[in-house]
Amino acid sequence: MMLRVLPLFVALLGAQAVRAQTITDPRQQKDFVVANYTKYEYRIPMRDGVKLFTAVYVPKDDGRKYPIMLNRTPYSVAPYGIENYRNSLGPSFAYTQEKFIFVYQDVRGRWMSEGEFVNMRPIKHDSPNETDESTDTYDTIEYLLKTLKTHNGKVGQSGISYPGHYTCAGMVDAHPALKACSPQAPVTDWFIGDDFHHNGCFFLPHAFNFMANFGKPRPEPIRKELAPRFDHDTPDGYDFFLNLGPLPNADRKHFKGQVAFWNEMMAHETYDEFWKAKNIRQHLKNVKPAVMTVGGWFDAENLFGAVECYKSTEKGSPENKNNMLVMGPWDHGGWNRGDGQSLGYARFGSKTAEYYRQKIELPFFKHHLKGEGAWSPPEAWVFESGTNEWRQYDAWPPKQSTAVTLLFDEKGTLSAKGAKDPLTGADEFVSDPAKPVPFIEKTSVRMDYEYMTADQRFAARRPDVLVYQTPVLTEDLTLAGPIDVELHVTTTGTDADWVVKVVDVFPSDYPDPDPNPTGVKMGGYQMLIRGEPFRGKFRKSFEKPEPFEPGKPTVVKFTMPDVCHTFRPGHRLMVQVQSTWFPLVDRNPQTFTDIYKAEEKDFVKATHAVHRSGSKPSGITVRVVR
Repeated sequence: MMLRVLPLFVALLGAQAVRAQTITDPRQQKDFVVANYTKYEYRIPMRDGVKLFTAVYVPKDDGRKYPIMLNRTPYSVAPYGIENYRNSLGPSFAYTQEKFIFVYQDVRGRWMSEGEFVNMRPIKHDSPNETDESTDTYDTIEYLLKTLKTHNGKVGQSGISYPGHYTCAGMVDAHPALKACSPQAPVTDWFIGDDFHHNGCFFLPHAFNFMANFGKPRPEPIRKELAPRFDHDTPDGYDFFLNLGPLPNADRKHFKGQVAFWNEMMAHETYDEFWKAKNIRQHLKNVKPAVMTVGGWFDAENLFGAVECYKSTEKGSPENKNNMLVMGPWDHGGWNRGDGQSLGYARFGSKTAEYYRQKIELPFFKHHLKGEGAWSPPEAWVFESGTNEWRQYDAWPPKQSTAVTLLFDEKGTLSAKGAKDPLTGADEFVSDPAKPVPFIEKTSVRMDYEYMTADQRFAARRPDVLVYQTPVLTEDLTLAGPIDVELHVTTTGTDADWVVKVVDVFPSDYPDPDPNPTGVKMGGYQMLIRGEPFRGKFRKSFEKPEPFEPGKPTVVKFTMPDVCHTFRPGHRLMVQVQSTWFPLVDRNPQTFTDIYKAEEKDFVKATHAVHRSGSKPSGITVRVVR
C-alpha cells in the first residue's frame, strides 16, 4: 500500500516532505518532477539570429528564488513537448529534490536547434557577430536571466564528455552570472589524448562507432534518430576491424561519403591547424567561475581531458582560487551512475560514486549557487586505488611526490639500478600487422571500457610483448601523477607504434570475488593501471613526422596520463611493451606513410628491439608518494 500512495504523497507535500528519503524508483522520481516542476520550451536567439532549442524546468512557485543549472548537449534534450517530462533533473536525483531551475539545450545544429553543427567548434569570437560555443553559452544565460522570473541571479553549468567540453567553452569569457562550472570528462584535444587519438595513434573502434552513429548529416531540426544504429554483422570487433583492412576502406565499404567528419579526420593525419584550432585547452585563461573538474582514473575516453582541463585552468587562471580536481576509480561517466564499488573485476571497497555525488558534487554547487553549507575543499580530491582510500592534496601532482626511474634490466626485471653491462643489452620481438596483439581478452565491437582495468595475462604470454617486473614488494608503493616513458629502440621498418602498460600483478593467494559467477581466478591477476600508445614517427614533432632509419637506435619519449594507485606488499609492478593494441589502436603499417591513405602493400612485418644497456637505458619515471 505504501508504494501505491507515495507518488500522491510526494505531489501533495512537495520536496521538503521527502528530502530526508531519496526516491530510487524511476516512476516515483518522474511523479516528483511533474508534481514539483513546470516545464517550458524556448527557442533562444543567438547574436547571429540562430535559435537554439532549450527545455527549462522551473520549480513551482513557492515564493523562493533558485539558481539555474545549465547543461548544453549534442545528444538531445528529449523528451520534447512541454507535457513530456524527464524522470530526473540535474546530475542526480538529489538535485531534483534540492530544487534548481534546470536548463537543457540542444547545441547549434543538433536535434531541434537551428544552425550548422561543427564538431569541437573552434573558439573564435573576435568580432561582435562571430559565434562559437562560448558566445552561445553567454547568449543563452543572458536570455534566461531576462526571461525567467524566479532565478536568484546565479548560474551553474556541468556536463559529461561532449557536454563537458561545452562546459569548458562556457568558462571562456564567461557570463558574469556563471558562478560555478563542473566540466566532467571534458573533451579537450582530439589529437593528443582524447577519444579518437592518443599521441597520434588512431583509436579505431571508438572513432568508427562514434562516427557511424553520430556523424551523419541532419538536414533539418529533428526529434528522433534519422537512421538505425550501425550493424557490424558480427560480435567480434577484432575480426571486423581486421577484415576492414586499411583505413580508406571504412568509407569505401561502409560510410559511402555520408560521414563528413570521418573524411575530415582522414585528411588530417598530423597535428595541423585543423586539430590545433579545436584544442580548447589554449583558451582556458582568466577563468572567473569556480571550477570543479571531474574525471575517472579508468576512463577510456577522456581521462586526458579531465586532468588537462584542470592543469590548463590552473596555469592560465592563477588568480582563480576555486579551481579543483576530483578523480575517482571510474570509467566514462561512472561517477554519475551506479555506486562505484567496482569496475570489471577491480574492487574499490566502498560506494565511491555515491560518496562523490553526496559529499563533493552537490555541496560544490549548493555552496557556490545557493550559499549553503560549509565548503573548504582540497585542491585535489582523488581516490587512491590499491589501498582504496580517498586522498586530499593541496596540489596535483602532490608536492610531496618524488620522481623515481625504473629501468628495464636483463631477465625481465625492473629496478632503479638499471643494466649491469654498459655497452650491450636489448630485447627483440617481431611485430606482424596481420596478427596484432588484442587489447582485451573478450569479444566486443567497441572500445570496451573494461580494458582499463582488465587482466593482462593473455598479453604477457605473447612473444610480441616484452615484460619487465619488480621483485615482490615488501611495502606500499604509491604512484601519484603522470608517468614518463623513455625507450631506446631500433626497428627494421621505417615506422612503429610503441605501447607501454603499467600493471599491478596480484599475489597468488589473492581472494576471488564472492559471488563469482564467471569463475575468475584473481591469484596472479595482472590489473592494467595505465596503458598508452605512441606513434613513433611523431617522436620529434606531432606536426612533422619522421621515418625511422632501419637499425639505427632512436629515442622515443612520451608521457602517460596520471595515476593514483598503491601497489601493496606481496604485489609486483609490471611494465609491458608492445607495438600493436588491436583494434583499440589502428594498425601501423610499419612503413613510413600517411596511414590514413595506406594500402595493403604498405603493411609489413618488422623486428623491433628495446635497448636496456647502460648507455641506452629504457624505462619509466614515476612519481612516488611516501
